[in-house]
Amino acid sequence: MSAERAPGLLAGDSLNLRLARRSLGLIALCLVLLPFADLAITTHDPWAELERMLSGLLRPDILATQSLPHAIALTIGFALWGTLLGVALGFPLALLFPRSRLLRGSCAFVRAIHELFWALLLLQVFGLSAVTAIAALTIPYAGIFAKVYAEILELTPRAPVEALPEGVGRLSRFVYAELPMVWARLSSYTRYRFECAMRSSVLLGFVGLPTLGFHLESAFREGRYAEAGALLWVFYLMIASLHLWGHRRLLPWIALGSLFLLGPWPDIDGALLWRFVSVDLWPKPLLDGDLAGLWQWFGEIPDLLPAIGNTLLLGLMGTAGSLVVALLLWPLASRHFGNRPTRMAGKGVLILMRSTPELMLAFIFLLMLGPSMLPAWLALSLHNGALIAFLVARHADAIVPGSHALPASARYAYELLPRLYGGLLALLFYRAETIIRETALLGMLGIATLGFHIDSSFAYLMFDQAFVLLLITAGLNIAVDALARRYRPREIVDTIGEHDRPTGEAAC
Repeated sequence: MSAERAPGLLAGDSLNLRLARRSLGLIALCLVLLPFADLAITTHDPWAELERMLSGLLRPDILATQSLPHAIALTIGFALWGTLLGVALGFPLALLFPRSRLLRGSCAFVRAIHELFWALLLLQVFGLSAVTAIAALTIPYAGIFAKVYAEILELTPRAPVEALPEGVGRLSRFVYAELPMVWARLSSYTRYRFECAMRSSVLLGFVGLPTLGFHLESAFREGRYAEAGALLWVFYLMIASLHLWGHRRLLPWIALGSLFLLGPWPDIDGALLWRFVSVDLWPKPLLDGDLAGLWQWFGEIPDLLPAIGNTLLLGLMGTAGSLVVALLLWPLASRHFGNRPTRMAGKGVLILMRSTPELMLAFIFLLMLGPSMLPAWLALSLHNGALIAFLVARHADAIVPGSHALPASARYAYELLPRLYGGLLALLFYRAETIIRETALLGMLGIATLGFHIDSSFAYLMFDQAFVLLLITAGLNIAVDALARRYRPREIVDTIGEHDRPTGEAAC
């Protein structure tokens, strides 16, 4: 071994040791707190229920989908217009993003609240209309696009810009020198965000909007698993064929055509809207300037501290579970293991799990296992772990192993994992913000996180309580994201592929 290589190897060993310690610390903390989680199985025969669900998935009732073209069209229309308006708002904000701390904070706030929570809030004003659906996607997506586009623009090489003659205006430099160099990455991320919007649009059906998710939830809840299986296959087919019908030449026509399906548009009473924003959303003691009464008002929110604790605990469990799932599953899709049929099957499994939103997975597990944290934990771990495993397998395929004679277990443990683990952990930390958002959301299924109390507050028209709980949820999400960035060693960012940084799939 040369003397020049020794310091690099030692530095790599030191980094791997720190990564291992932090991973073990995360899992150890999860195990210590696990006894405080409600993981009870309350259904009488979960395996029989699972068998019925699998039977419905394998033998779907195709005829049940023939009456759903309108729901499918609305799902696509909501997703497309939510993405387009998010781009229209987010792109100009991205140009100002690095220069304004207030703007960065505002974008962090709006993207910290899940699309379904925005939908619950907007339902009170716009009802079950296209305005509610599109705005629920547009608001958080504008914040996401502003952040991600700004990060992409920051990576623009400076040499071509600096080579322009003196006197060229800032707008000309941006349009003719900077934008062409990053256009491909901006387009790639926008297409992926549209795929995310498709999943979110389906989920809007869980709050009553007439998308595909509304029919999915009804079919599962009523035990019509053959119909539910058909609807799931329709959803997977929509995502899998997105590259065909979502071509840039077709999308403008789809967007224009969908406008004829999005109505009727709601009548908006300006006075009622202003009262809702300025009065109904705020605690009365705060409006009256009564600080003592405000403290008492907070004390009357039922189980606030346990809900915050359950949200953080489930988020920790989901993060640790995602790490374990990713470590176990990434070899399924890697060229270094198995054969072509097994790799195709492994990739298929990972794509199905990562394409199915956590709320939908948790709802299915809830029907099978009963209400507890266990369905939510399984959903968070499987969805996020499968997404990370898929990306890690793609990184692994670019590695040329030093020895082909090693058995599979040794190749995994000694040859590949040490070279991939930094990137895997970085992707996990990038997912932390998404995991905590979904953790709060899963309370809508009856799990005692903040989302349960938000949903209940809206149901009982306690808008001030619901809004304050949303603010707390956003604050938790921002704090967890900041902690994840601090917890992640700076060096491991360089071990991730360029397209899988927070500007890629890990950010969805």
